Formats: sequence, structure tokens, C-alpha cells
Amino acid sequence: MSSRETDRFYNRGLQFECLKCGNCCTGAPGFVYLSEEDIASIAEFLEKDKRSFIREYTRVITIFGERRLSLRERSNYDCVFWSRVCLIYDVRPYQCRSFPFWKRHLISKREWEKVSNRCPGIDRGQVHSAGKIEQLIAGAPVYNIDRFPTIRDIVGASDTPSHTKT
Repeated sequence: MSSRETDRFYNRGLQFECLKCGNCCTGAPGFVYLSEEDIASIAEFLEKDKRSFIREYTRVITIFGERRLSLRERSNYDCVFWSRVCLIYDVRPYQCRSFPFWKRHLISKREWEKVSNRCPGIDRGQVHSAGKIEQLIAGAPVYNIDRFPTIRDIVGASDTPSHTKT
């Protein structure tokens, strides 16, 4: 066993069940990054072509030195697809599907406990093994739209981002 594996606070797994409460979809500003697969799945689910979906529901942001598409937010910072329920739950983006198993929440037990204060699904339901958690982290898709030729053609190679963060 590597030292990384022996140092993980979640070696015995973590319990989580999505209660569809919307706490992670509402309230605070943020970004929901979209992969090329997310865009295709959501557009198909909404019966829209990719161009229409991108123009209506996304914004270009620059973060970590790359351009990404993020779902738009309403003026109160709720996700554009939140309306007392997630309107696209069955095809929600990878970022949403993998919550709360994000690297930043798994760096320490203290960080996990902080996110558990906002998420009532933590410590309920299924136990997710350390291996499954590591697969979720490793499976995070590419979000850089400059690596998606068809998407880059839709948003343009030199769009001015609506938000920049470094």
C-alpha cells in the first residue's frame, strides 16, 4: 500500500446518497464545468442542437489558464436547471454526478466535514469505497473547450470570457 493510500481519511469509504435537496445547486455563485460529453447528453435530452444549447444555457469562462463552458446561473446564483428539482438530473454534468467526491473535499477529514455541513446526503445511504472515490476523481473529464474542435467552432476561438479567474 502506498503512503497516499495509508494517509487517506476515507480508506474505509464514505457514505453518501444524493437527496436531491438542491443545496449544491443553489445559493452561492460558482461554476458547473461542462465536458464535450456533458454538452452532447444535455443537448440531446433537451432536444436541442449543441449550438442552441450552448448559446442558451452556457457561458465561456477562463479559469486555471483555460477556457471552459459553465452552465449559466440565475440572478440569485441558482443553477439554470434548478426549479425545486434538477430538471436534467438523469443527464446532469459529471461535476454534479461526482459531487461531493471532489479533490478539494477529500484533502482532509476537516474539509469533508465542512462540506457535510451543507450537504445532508453525507453520512447517509450507500458507502462508497476508497477505490470508487479514487475512480471518480481520476475520471474527471477534460473541460478545456479549446480541445473540443466542434465546440470551439461554436463558441469561437477568441470569445471574450464572461468571467476570468486565475
